[in-house]
Amino acid sequence: MYRTIICGIGMGSRETAIRLLRRAAALLDHGGSIVVLHVVENIPHRHLMDLPEEFETTAMADAERKLVSLCRELGVPATVEVRIGVAASMLVSAAKERSADLILLSSHVPDITDYVFSSIVEKVLRHAGCSVLIDRGPDQLQEDGALL
Repeated sequence: MYRTIICGIGMGSRETAIRLLRRAAALLDHGGSIVVLHVVENIPHRHLMDLPEEFETTAMADAERKLVSLCRELGVPATVEVRIGVAASMLVSAAKERSADLILLSSHVPDITDYVFSSIVEKVLRHAGCSVLIDRGPDQLQEDGALL
């Protein structure tokens, strides 16, 4: 099992977040730690004109509140951390800072932007200094059980 797990959770599906948190708890060594990390993507300043000044602060506080509440609800002992930046870089940095031995992420059905810009998961896989577990949830299965 794993001593320190970085569990990357976005603000997408609640079911995905629950599945990731339960998996992290199941993979954790006795006495180990889970860091739930959410990254508020850094928005280039030229686009901030249409957003309120407190957008990032509000987004960070909202994400932290929701994730702390979910961890408490599930009984998952985790530290919640919210950062601003590029998600893949922040996940890799957090794993390095904490000497994590696993980064746990969820994948999604790829679209054209993943092929052009590459996905967060792909970037984490390429740069992580530890094991990376990609959870492919039931939402990515066809009726016959095959991946989409």
